[in-house]
Amino acid sequence: MRDRTLSLTLGALLACRVAHAGGIDHKIDPPQDTGIWSRSNQKALQDLTVLTVFGGALWLGSDDRIGHTFWQSVDSTAIGVVTAQVMKPVFSRSRPRQTDDPGDWFQGSGHNSFPSGEVMVVTTAITPFVLEYGPSHPAVYALELLPLYDGIARIKSQAHWQTDVLASFAIGTGIGWYAHERELPISVKLLPRGVTIGLHVQF
Repeated sequence: MRDRTLSLTLGALLACRVAHAGGIDHKIDPPQDTGIWSRSNQKALQDLTVLTVFGGALWLGSDDRIGHTFWQSVDSTAIGVVTAQVMKPVFSRSRPRQTDDPGDWFQGSGHNSFPSGEVMVVTTAITPFVLEYGPSHPAVYALELLPLYDGIARIKSQAHWQTDVLASFAIGTGIGWYAHERELPISVKLLPRGVTIGLHVQF
């Protein structure tokens, strides 16, 4: 897992450098964070995503296909959150609202543009479901619209550069793939059986 995540991270960083050289990163000025792109909607998406993933896992348990996928999503989301929180201070990239230069990396405390934690959360949460059900139920691929929306909203509000969002999507997808490939989710392995059996069974 560590090697895969490192490879994805290095690949994402390389892509950021190439994209910066190619002029992909640019600042949306003035910021557009009203209406559908409002900060309250961004926060609501993140909160509802986390609530759905963890609530669904606890309610369904891990003994059937959908419940098992929910627990894979719990793993994926947790790993994604930790990964983003570790990377942010390491790379300390300035947000668009802090600078006009997307090349401002390693700026120290308070510069947390790379990667986008919110896009990472949404991407890692949906990926196990997309991988599990997408091939047989193509409508599930519509879940990919959620991180797409969040990424656009974060860019429009000057919270992230375009490559922050693209890197988060790439790394988050890789983490989701890893979690989906595990036969026994880490969370199921670590938590007591009474937790992972599913509240709907207990009640």
